[in-house]
Amino acid sequence: QLVESGGGLVQPGGSLRLSCAASGRTFSSYAMGWFRQAPGKEREFVAAISRYGSSTYYADSVKGRFTISRDNAKNTVYLQMNSLKPEDTAVYYCAATGVPAYKVVGSPGVMDYWGKGTLVTVSS
Repeated sequence: QLVESGGGLVQPGGSLRLSCAASGRTFSSYAMGWFRQAPGKEREFVAAISRYGSSTYYADSVKGRFTISRDNAKNTVYLQMNSLKPEDTAVYYCAATGVPAYKVVGSPGVMDYWGKGTLVTVSS
């Protein structure tokens, strides 16, 4: 089970940190990803991280602004979002997969487990 938290309303230029808590003992067996879906749009890849955090991948639209990280001791993956823009408004989902993290890039179809999402609204 994956449970996201940390979403909310933030002004443009602001920051938020999303968390995703996973249940179970095999968290480190999974690469993790963050995806988002804006109203009327398809779900899109945001970021991915390898099983032990040594490799990270980002969508071009968030590169340099967002940082994905994980704490395997806490079974938690994070998404630090800085310099937020109105176009970042979306429901953000975390997901887990048994395939290598580089295969997650742009590919929501490879994810095995999904959270229910947390809403991020960037507006003044």
